[in-house]
Amino acid sequence: MFADRTEIYIRSGKGGDGHVSFRRELFVAAGGPNGGDGGRGGDVIFEVDTGLNTLADYRYTRKFRAEDGENGGKNHCTGRDGEDIILKVPEGTIIRDSATGKVIADMSHQNKREVVLRGGRGGKGNQHYATATMQVPKYAQPGQAALELNVLLELKVIADVGLVGFPNVGKSTFLSRVTNARPKIANYHFTTLNPNLGVVDRPDGKGFVIADIPGLIEGASEGIGLGHEFLRHIERTKVLIHIVDAASAEGRDPLEDIAAINKELTAYSTAILDKPQVIAANKLDLLYGEEKEAAIQHLKDTFEPQGISVFPISAVSGEGVQELLFHVSNLLAAIQEEPIVFEKEFFTDTLEVATEPYSVEYNKEDNVYVVEGPRIEKMLGYTNLDSEKGFEFFQNFLKTNGILEELEKLGIKDGDTVKMYGLQFDYYK
Repeated sequence: MFADRTEIYIRSGKGGDGHVSFRRELFVAAGGPNGGDGGRGGDVIFEVDTGLNTLADYRYTRKFRAEDGENGGKNHCTGRDGEDIILKVPEGTIIRDSATGKVIADMSHQNKREVVLRGGRGGKGNQHYATATMQVPKYAQPGQAALELNVLLELKVIADVGLVGFPNVGKSTFLSRVTNARPKIANYHFTTLNPNLGVVDRPDGKGFVIADIPGLIEGASEGIGLGHEFLRHIERTKVLIHIVDAASAEGRDPLEDIAAINKELTAYSTAILDKPQVIAANKLDLLYGEEKEAAIQHLKDTFEPQGISVFPISAVSGEGVQELLFHVSNLLAAIQEEPIVFEKEFFTDTLEVATEPYSVEYNKEDNVYVVEGPRIEKMLGYTNLDSEKGFEFFQNFLKTNGILEELEKLGIKDGDTVKMYGLQFDYYK
């Protein structure tokens, strides 16, 4: 099965925690704080690799984590930064948030490298929190939490020209003749499971990229067979070459085939059928004389009044192929549209969580539990504890930030005293 759509889990590195330590040297009575900062966590980076054309690397391995930052150390030692993780993808890969379907990044055209999840910032050591009133801070900033996300990778092949048509009409044979691509060719339905890309070199230097889109079946737009998996590859193309079996070698009517395929294209996206389309009436080598003329004329009478050119060709012998390529090259030259790029809809920066340090300790001498730190000081600064709502907010703050849990770990009991920056509270569970 061709891998062009998969879901994976990604996680950036957590920032290393800041360290709490104090200078301890002989003959230095009151050494100051010297805890070092934590290292930065690694980023999750997606990068285009032109040597890839599928997402097969992500079929079995589905969890990817960047390295966490190292914790800070004493004597102002900063922790080592975590290693980034770089995920290689083919050009044309769309990265979406799997929960909402919103686009995080479109890895195509100018966008060759994207940092999707940034690693957490390293926490500050206690050396940064010394003030005139707090000269021995016993707290440091924890490292910023890692960011995690389930993302959907979806490959949309980038090509100027897309080959469409039912299985066994000769698309792979045509591609192998006009480009350096060497697709597998065999006489059975759904031969092509991978969108094969090739470059057409023109004598005038106006070459273009052509993609053999895997064979479609009726009902593809409704997800029958591999329809949805392959229809998405047509979205970025500028011109469609619709290859049909003009000789009806398998008993199929070429007009009915064209109508069926166009119906599927329209059902998937009306914009697709607005693209310029050319009909390549293939397998002329199997027709002779009046039968050959009649088959070609029937196609021309049906489609040329609609502005769709019909070119009789033989992908096996090469008959008519150069005329078709010349016409397609002119169509591409006349198209002035901008490359199709999917706009960013999901911004992973909003996932970041800010952290400020705090410490919870038991002072045995005074028989009080002391809670302090910038996070606590800020909260007390904007909370009116005299109001019922303000005090309720204060209690929720202590609970959601894990402070009550830390007090319970230290063995606090009902009626014990908790001290916070000059304020004292009695603890009751």
